[in-house]
Amino acid sequence: MKSREQFIQDLAPKKFTKIENIWMVLLISIMVAGMIAYIDQVVNGLEVTNLNDYALWGIYISNFVFFIATSFIGSAAVAILRLTKNNWRTPLVRIAEIIALAAIIMAGITIVIDLGRPERALNTILYARFQSPITWDVIIIPTYIVASFFLLYFPLLPDLAILKEYYAKTHPKLSKWYGKLSLNWTGSVAQKAIQNKSVQIIAVLILPLGLILQTIDAWLFSSTYRIGWNSTNFGPYFISGAFVTGIGTLVAGIFVVRQVKGLQEYITDSHFDKMGKLLALSCLVYLYFNANEYLMPAYMSTVNEAIHLETLFSGHYSNLFWFVTIGGLVVPIIILMFKKGRKPLPMFFIGLLVVIGAWWKRYIIITPTQLHPYLPIQGVPESWRDYFPSLHEWLITASNLATALIIFTLLVRYLPVVAIQRTMDETEQELKQSKTSQS
Repeated sequence: MKSREQFIQDLAPKKFTKIENIWMVLLISIMVAGMIAYIDQVVNGLEVTNLNDYALWGIYISNFVFFIATSFIGSAAVAILRLTKNNWRTPLVRIAEIIALAAIIMAGITIVIDLGRPERALNTILYARFQSPITWDVIIIPTYIVASFFLLYFPLLPDLAILKEYYAKTHPKLSKWYGKLSLNWTGSVAQKAIQNKSVQIIAVLILPLGLILQTIDAWLFSSTYRIGWNSTNFGPYFISGAFVTGIGTLVAGIFVVRQVKGLQEYITDSHFDKMGKLLALSCLVYLYFNANEYLMPAYMSTVNEAIHLETLFSGHYSNLFWFVTIGGLVVPIIILMFKKGRKPLPMFFIGLLVVIGAWWKRYIIITPTQLHPYLPIQGVPESWRDYFPSLHEWLITASNLATALIIFTLLVRYLPVVAIQRTMDETEQELKQSKTSQS
């Protein structure tokens, strides 16, 4: 068995390598470019975008829904794994918690970016109407951010105290910060009892919070009575899609962290195998809801529904629709059925494919429906008959994604992505059980 010092040395945060520094410079450059584009959007208004009276919700809302979905599975998976107390979860939960926190923070920022007059965001609170799902979003998103933060922070306390001691001589300033954040953790029985109880309460609460958040977002669409959105299926449809998006993001995230941090001993092939099975199951469930969402309207379609479905199946958005359906769901399911497909490297590429497909899926949920308005489209500018994001929208969207990755990268840099104290405790417990069984 490894010594305490070896565990800490393996799992303690390391300095950025040269490649990681280049990565951060790239992300910051993209973020700054997006900030410049956003300042120009605030100064000149939404005319710098391709949003119009028909396509009011474009790429920004696609991004918002994507971040919401990603944050849901991070928190939900962590809560379920913490409540079940399976030891195999230990190397994964903190990465999931970091992804969840970064995603939900960016979801809140993205919805403000979509406003033509961001200074009026306060009006959603001052003049809130509880009949509106938007008001529910305004309430639930900050609540979810706070819950996600505490779900990450409380389990960190023992590790922060360890890092305080570890960096005391080599990095005294860093050690001082870890000491402040550890809240004078000593590992006493009373502290452990309070910590365990707190984590359990948050884990129990965050599950219904996540379900409510996903359902509210679904209601924002289905309550508009638009073709393509007027479905009672939208709540579970969004939730199942969130599982696919979040697990795909988590798989890609744990692979990158594993490679960069050299954690192959702690994040093993077995973890990827289990995550692969979970991703395959999620894709199957989401594929079932997709069938419900499209096949029944196709079977009993009205004239407007037929036009909308034709646009997706064989029309203007057909290439994108079949890419996200086949490439983002069917192909991953087929590959993940085989054990070799659940190895780390194939899982990384599958995770990326699922995430890309999931983002574009949000785009085709939002955009085509808006281009089939109830009012006649005659007599409007030709540009209103279609929508594709402008350069400003792409820059701002890229900046949002880059900012989420910056938050993730910084947290991974300064926090132990695998729980140090818990890993040591579980290893010691396994060794005792092994000795007991041998005797």
